Amino acid sequence: MPSIDLNSDLGESYGAWGMGDDSAMLSIVSSANIACGFHAGDPAGIYRTVKAAAENATVVGAHVSYPDRVGFGRRDMDVTSDELIADVIYQIGALQGIAVAAGTTVRYVKPHGALYNRIANDAKQGQAVIDGIKAIDPSLVLMGLANAPILDLARTSGLSVVAEAFADRAYTPQGQLVSRRESGAVLHDAEMIAARMVQLAREGTLEAIDGSIIKIEAQSICVHGDSPGAVAIAQQIRKRFEAEGIDIRSFASSN
Repeated sequence: MPSIDLNSDLGESYGAWGMGDDSAMLSIVSSANIACGFHAGDPAGIYRTVKAAAENATVVGAHVSYPDRVGFGRRDMDVTSDELIADVIYQIGALQGIAVAAGTTVRYVKPHGALYNRIANDAKQGQAVIDGIKAIDPSLVLMGLANAPILDLARTSGLSVVAEAFADRAYTPQGQLVSRRESGAVLHDAEMIAARMVQLAREGTLEAIDGSIIKIEAQSICVHGDSPGAVAIAQQIRKRFEAEGIDIRSFASSN
């Protein structure tokens, strides 16, 4: 039976402001990218989400970011390598402490937003993120954009990696994500998205925004937890996968 990981960005609520439905998503996904406080999330909310992940036997990952709460981590920052290394160490360490208290462990790291996009092709910041991960726990897996240079850079540096595709985002013919500033960048039709993900899981291909077919080798699929209809999209993907005989299982579940 073919298998693939299904992940979502969670733990992003802050104080009185709710973001997404963590409880519902944790009953669907196999891995949870949990905010570490730099772009979103407060300690109490992060702790609740990590505890819920542990109760659902969902694998926990650190969703590290630039320090940008106002911009939700989606504003690019020209930080020094030393600053970025320290920021990555700080965020992973915070989530590791919460995970221990919640009875689970952090198994991987997925950068968020602008940092994720920047390091996909920026070797300098990418190396800083890698160095930060290796400094605190070299056994952690780095999750990055499928087909991006960051994956080879991390492998060369001694980290295990997992390639990720996005269920609710459109792709360019070059295999990059269409910018959120462009029309059609974010997908909303749950049935269409689920059909695309079945194609990805079975054939390793997707239809780009111009209609061309592109190769995407991915071991994990992300549904953004803050997207409208995120739960319905994730539910439909799981439903279609079960009907197609595709097992949803975290890449870290057997490590």
